Amino acid sequence: MEPSADLCRIQEAFQRGRAENSPLGNVRSIAQKAAAAWAAEAVFAADRDRRRDSRIVRAAEAERQRLAGERLDREISENPDRGRADRAGWLQPVAG
Repeated sequence: MEPSADLCRIQEAFQRGRAENSPLGNVRSIAQKAAAAWAAEAVFAADRDRRRDSRIVRAAEAERQRLAGERLDREISENPDRGRADRAGWLQPVAG
């Protein structure tokens, strides 16, 4: 599972709070290191989210262009029924 940038920032804040409020030196040290690790992971998670969002946008644009091309192909066809058949029906087995 890949943590989101928001989760990483929440964990970072939690660890920083633990470091500030702990009377024990070793707990403060470990919490500060954990906060730094969560901050670094938040940067990586933000990059992952940005890449994922850009992939989704590119895929949606490619699908839009594909559908526009199909629509244009149907409009300029000499056969008025071209592209009107239910393609899902092709996959149904024939009862017999």
